[in-house]
Amino acid sequence: MASLELQTSSETAEEAGHGRRSSNGKDEIKESRKIRKRRAKYVPKFGCFRSEHDEGLEMEADCTGEPSNPTHLVITVNGLIGSAQNWKFAAKQLLKKYPKDVIVHCSKSNYLMSTFDGVDVMGNRLAEEVLLVIKRYPDVQKISFIGHSLGGLIARYAIARLYERDATGELSQENGDKKNDRSGDSYLQEKLKGKIAGLEPMNFITSATPHLGSRGHKQVPIFCGFYTLEKAASHTSGLFGRSGKHLFLTDCDNGKPPLLLQMAGDCEDLKFMSALQSFRRRVAYANARFDHIVGWSTSSIRHRNELPKHQHFTRNEKYPHIVNEEVTKISSPQQEVPLKVKGNGCKSIDMEEEMIRGLMKVSWERIDVNFKGSTQRFLAHNTIQVKNYCINSDGKDVILHMVDNFLL
Repeated sequence: MASLELQTSSETAEEAGHGRRSSNGKDEIKESRKIRKRRAKYVPKFGCFRSEHDEGLEMEADCTGEPSNPTHLVITVNGLIGSAQNWKFAAKQLLKKYPKDVIVHCSKSNYLMSTFDGVDVMGNRLAEEVLLVIKRYPDVQKISFIGHSLGGLIARYAIARLYERDATGELSQENGDKKNDRSGDSYLQEKLKGKIAGLEPMNFITSATPHLGSRGHKQVPIFCGFYTLEKAASHTSGLFGRSGKHLFLTDCDNGKPPLLLQMAGDCEDLKFMSALQSFRRRVAYANARFDHIVGWSTSSIRHRNELPKHQHFTRNEKYPHIVNEEVTKISSPQQEVPLKVKGNGCKSIDMEEEMIRGLMKVSWERIDVNFKGSTQRFLAHNTIQVKNYCINSDGKDVILHMVDNFLL
């Protein structure tokens, strides 16, 4: 039977995030570091905040005496104030199930206080980290992403950065003397068409991810639907840095729409939806109850009136906490106003409706989860991920469901 081998990644998080930045990018990073240091003064020094560096995890099955050449790279992404360790349990299950097929890299470029830097900054860091990992494994041919909570949004931004991008430069070299010929560029474009960092995109999986943001509409259950509390949260979203502004859709800067609204379509320089569409399957795991941080509708990409009735839930003996599964239909194309035009009046449009309409242009597998009866139900946001096995072990059937349905 294959044993598991854990490796600490050789590159540092700083290399992964900033290795290819321009001088302007470096200035932005320096500024974000200063902000994090100032913010850290006001954060209690609990154990989980003490680490200065997240070493990350890279897992590969050690099949002693058996030929093994994994070709499928799986990237896991943690959420707010999380770390690479949060996906350790799921990574082990993937390797037990597919020891000869997958390499699991638990991303380390966004962790703890750096998760306040904003979805775009973290997405750029993740994209650069993925490129470094691919260079270490030149034989990989396929790629999948698994993100928890904010990590799902970070992954959505990163894949847009990596969409139809050559990760290694090998295709350019392979093109050889065609480089100076017009046919050379078209050859390269054809090779990269529909690829993520030059690899075949397979699974894009999110778990308790606020795809529609956290603004109003009972998207943050802990506010109990009180408009006053939701409004106050929007006004104080800056306490969570740029990430908070992105989540509460309060980042209408320079006449542009909020970032999450932009990510529900293709922009001129970043093809968010084209990148998402390139994956063979897209899956949204969502807590139907007991998640006090991310609401059911935002994590399952639904209107509230589309949420299944609890009395219609069914129990699965193998996966007792999976209560509903469905595959969405692709919405019919409609005449839309370009985002640039809508940006100036971002308060006057129904941003939730726009995001749902954009995200429903691709099919999704919706997996609804209910920890009713579990002693860990009030930790549902972390239990769905099995963030810490000691206190979130009841979510293991959700992870096994994800692993069993994983497309190789």
